[in-house]
Amino acid sequence: MMAGRKFKILVSILVLFIAFSFIACEGNEFEEQNYPGSALGTSYHIKIFTGKEDLQIEKGLDSIFQVINKSMSTYWEDSDISLINRGIDSIKVDANFQNVFKASEQIYKETNGYFDPTVGNLVNAYGFGPDKSLEALDLDTIDSLLQYVGFDKLKLTDEDRIAKENPHIYLDFNAIAKGYTIDVIAEYFENKGIHNYLIELGGELVSKGEHIKKQKPFIVAIDDPLQEEGERTFQATLKLKNRAMATSGNYRKFRVDSTTGERFVHTINPLNGKPERSNLLSASVLAESCMLADGYATAFMALGLEKAKKLSLELEDVDVYFIYAENDSIKVYASVGFQESLLTD
Repeated sequence: MMAGRKFKILVSILVLFIAFSFIACEGNEFEEQNYPGSALGTSYHIKIFTGKEDLQIEKGLDSIFQVINKSMSTYWEDSDISLINRGIDSIKVDANFQNVFKASEQIYKETNGYFDPTVGNLVNAYGFGPDKSLEALDLDTIDSLLQYVGFDKLKLTDEDRIAKENPHIYLDFNAIAKGYTIDVIAEYFENKGIHNYLIELGGELVSKGEHIKKQKPFIVAIDDPLQEEGERTFQATLKLKNRAMATSGNYRKFRVDSTTGERFVHTINPLNGKPERSNLLSASVLAESCMLADGYATAFMALGLEKAKKLSLELEDVDVYFIYAENDSIKVYASVGFQESLLTD
């Protein structure tokens, strides 16, 4: 009986050893492939590990960017969003537009209007956008612009069209569409059987699996808001595994009070149309999707430090890392979940 039991144990060990060896060999066959490029007005860097050949990754990426631009790029005159902004109400929007619209609506409600993709007219008026600022921006002018602000003045109809209370409402998804695009790329990889990758687009990130060659999670970083022009220094580094991260900040765009030395930034309050002083310099967000991480990062910057802290504690599966100024020093607030991902070495 003992001899038979030992034989069974040895066979089990042998089977496990063969299985482990097979998996190890299979992992060694995975090749690292890198895809750098430019899209959506920014750059991207993508790293994948796969043993498959002739996946035509570049062709697939180009197709994704083409579809996203045609749907939501305000820089394409014939895109759906550009036509909608010009007051054309017959445009039937695609699934990508609908997904971003619904997520924007969710964050708009959660932030009580501080995240608002219709604030573009005000941003441009203050000179923070691509258009020339208005020379005279008094209270009457601000009030006249506020009638075009408010995501609750838009509706996605059952016919997949956007209904606007006012035809002059300007819709801009730049604060969330980039993150959504990364999610679409990640889904594209999953459908191709690629399960180890790191996608970076304009500083927003999604990772899945791990760095096969190093057999470790992907390591990413958060920029130091005080870095000098032309330099690249980091405030923190962290492990990113099976999660998305987005950062919104005013790097090198903050101002210094000549009397107190306090650093602060100005953000536009979409509720009253006025710029508000804030000491929150950067907001990094971990979430299950990059679309939500991207949207929340922008929302937190608009909310300011204390309101952002409060909301972050109310959200599920969201972790945050806030860099803020206090008097003449830089401080950090990190949620418990974010702290667990940080590298301390």
